[in-house]
This record gives sequence, structure tokens and C-alpha cells, in this order.
Amino acid sequence: MATVKRTLSTKTNGNGKSEILLRLTVKRGFQLRLRSNLFVKPEHYGDGSLNKARPGSALYTELAQIKKTLSGIEQHLFDICQEEPIEKLTKEYLQERIQQFLNPAEEDAPTAEEAPVEDAPKKLKFFEILQQFIDHRKISEWRRKRYEVLQRALLRYEMYRKIRHKNPYKLDLETFSVDDINDFETFLRSEDSLYEKYPKIYEKYPSDTRKTRKKAKPLAKGDNTIINMFGCLRSFFKDCIEQGYMEHQPFTKYKGSTTEHYGTPYYITLEERDIIANFDFGGNKHLETQRDIFIFHTLIGCRVSDLMRLTPNDVINGAIEYIAQKTMKDRPNVIRVPLNQRGKDLIEKYKGADRQGRLFPFISQQKYNKAIKEIFTRCGITRMVTILNAATGKEEKKPLNEIASSHLARRTFVGNLYKKVKDQSLVGALSGHAEGSRAFARYRQIDEDMKKEIISILD
Repeated sequence: MATVKRTLSTKTNGNGKSEILLRLTVKRGFQLRLRSNLFVKPEHYGDGSLNKARPGSALYTELAQIKKTLSGIEQHLFDICQEEPIEKLTKEYLQERIQQFLNPAEEDAPTAEEAPVEDAPKKLKFFEILQQFIDHRKISEWRRKRYEVLQRALLRYEMYRKIRHKNPYKLDLETFSVDDINDFETFLRSEDSLYEKYPKIYEKYPSDTRKTRKKAKPLAKGDNTIINMFGCLRSFFKDCIEQGYMEHQPFTKYKGSTTEHYGTPYYITLEERDIIANFDFGGNKHLETQRDIFIFHTLIGCRVSDLMRLTPNDVINGAIEYIAQKTMKDRPNVIRVPLNQRGKDLIEKYKGADRQGRLFPFISQQKYNKAIKEIFTRCGITRMVTILNAATGKEEKKPLNEIASSHLARRTFVGNLYKKVKDQSLVGALSGHAEGSRAFARYRQIDEDMKKEIISILD
């Protein structure tokens, strides 16, 4: 999938404005630096985005128009990369296409009879509207990535329809129907098999955007994944109806599943945690470090994305304080988790060890998860647990060391605390779960000791 990264020129013109530059990556090792011919003052630009201005002001209108045009240029470049052979994609050719986009030739303009009503808005394409929706929506980084996953899936679907039916198929909001939703669902459920038959689709719009030599094969998608993705699509359509881009909600007649299903959470006991904490890895510093991070993780119970951005500044008066990244936009509550002595000792042990100034010398999430599995295997934490296969919807028995991951630390924190205090509000205040959380509610089912305690009432 072609990508674009925005930067701002260090040069300014006579009006004190700098040009927004576009670095287009067509594929690995093939990048082009293009000029957008759009200029802003440096103070109105930051990290690829235009700063907000007071609604209704002239500056607000100006920046909104620039942002709209910029998104249009980028989508125009994506369309060109999809439709044109790669050997044609030179800097000169693409720069000319940008100029044509900004200044349509006279012969391309409609005749007086065909001309649209004055001041009528330009009809935007499906993916232009979707990109605007993602850019303008006030959501957390985590949710933004979910919408980008949907966007890439829709791009793959559109390309698949073009190749399979050999016609210039384009997604269109005005004609999008429940039949398209059902067809899109069939496509999503088949992606693990389509990967081999249509490799060009997955080279252009990979399901996994991590930087690896070979793009990973898409995994089989189960009900929960599709329900989650369709929730994003439903929200997008709702916004489009409100904005006047479409008149009907295609999901009104959708008969598919809309409720996610999860198995009962599994977690390790405090005794198993201590076995891991005290295990001698025989001088293997890598596993020892990842083990220590995992143990610390079980002591504060945050999500791994929050764990990996903690710094010494987040240690305040003997506790960890942070705002969960996943819910930052919707529920920006400060979560404060007091540290016990083990947690304080681990922080002291790795004080100053991370070059980026983080609390611990973290590696990538993927390598962290791989290390956790190896740690469990070496420590002999291999008991069988029952899980729900997300793809098949059926239960399976798996040894803990094969399925252990970073999220198990969060479950261990929540599960063991709830087992001790049996107070959802108190534990939720430490884990960041919302009041009445469906995810938290499942922890009520997991403790065998609590069940025996209740049954003993019948004696």
C-alpha cells in the first residue's frame, strides 16, 4: 500500500509561509519527494497536521480548505499508484498530476450546460470522505488505528472486486447497500485463502503494517473481529448520513451477528507468578529483563501500550499515575496504582537502563510476547486452560505457555485483586475498567474458590 508522510519545508516565502512536502512511498525502497504547492505558516503546522484555529475565523476556514485539498491530493496519489504501472510513477509525472489536480485543464472543465450550480460542493470520493472522517474525529490513537485497519480492508476489497470481475469497480456511498456489506463480510472471512491467489492486493494494502521483509499472511477472521470492524463502518455511515453524503444506513437490513463473544478470562495465580519472579535464567539477561517487566506488569495491570510509555515521571509519591491511551479521548481519568515493595525494587533495578528514558528497557510488543511464552515454558507454567477460538467460535484446550502474552499480566492483576476484595468498583479504579464494563464482568465467573465459598452456604 502506498503511503504518504507529510513534512514542512524549512524555507519560507515572502508571506512567512512554508510549503508542505509529501514523501510518497510506493513500495519498499521506492520513495519520491513531492511538492504539494500548499503553504502554511510554521506555527500552524505540527507533526503532519494543521493546528486548529477558532471556529468561524478566517484562519479556521483557510486551514480547513488546505487540509481538505491536502487529503484530496494524497488520495489522488493513492489512486494513481493503484491504477498506473510502477515504471510510469516518476517524480516528474506525479508532480504534473498534482498540478493537474490543483488546476484542472480548461478542456476538462464542464460546458455551460453541464456546469454545476455555482458554489455546489465538489463530490468527494468514498475514500476521501473516509479519510476526512478519520482525520477530524476526536478519538484516541488506539481507535484511530482501528479505523485505519478498516480503511485498508475496504481498499483491499475494492481492488479484489476490480481484479475478480475485471471492471473499474469503485466503492460509492450513494449505492452502498446491505448486499455490499454481506459481500464485504464474505471477503473478510476469506482473506486467509485469498492471500495466495491475489498477492498483489496484499503487497499494496497489507493487513499488517509492521516493517518486515515479507508481509504476514492475513489471519482467519472470526465473528468478534468482523463485529468490531463493522462497528467502525456503522459509525462512519452514521456520520455520512448526518453530513448529507448518503441517505440510508446499509446496516438497517443487515442480519449478521452484532454481539461479541469472549471466553472466561484465564490468569496465573500468585503462586505461579512467584515461581516466575524467582526463577533463575542462568545468566540469560534478555529473559531476565523481560521476566522482570512482566512481573512489574502484573503489579500495575495497565494495557501494554500504556506500560511501554511509562517514564520515571509517572512515578508519583510511591504510585504509578497515567491516563489510559485507549480511553484518553472518551474517559481521560487519571489511574493511580500504588506500588508495593516488589514494584519499587524493580524500578530501582532498571533505573536509567533505557536509552529513551522509559521506566524499563522495553523491546517491541511482538518480541515481548514471544519472550513471555519462552519464560512460561522454562518456568514450567504449562497447565491447560479453556479458551474460545475467536475464528471458529469453539472452545479449545491450550497449555498456558503457548498462549501467554502481555495481556495475561493485566488479567492476572485484575483476577487476583478481584479474588481478594470482590469489589468491582475498587478493582476497576486500579485497572481503568469503566463502571459496568462487560470485559470486567467476566471476571466474576473465574474463581473456583469463590464458587466453593458460596456453595458452602448450603452445608
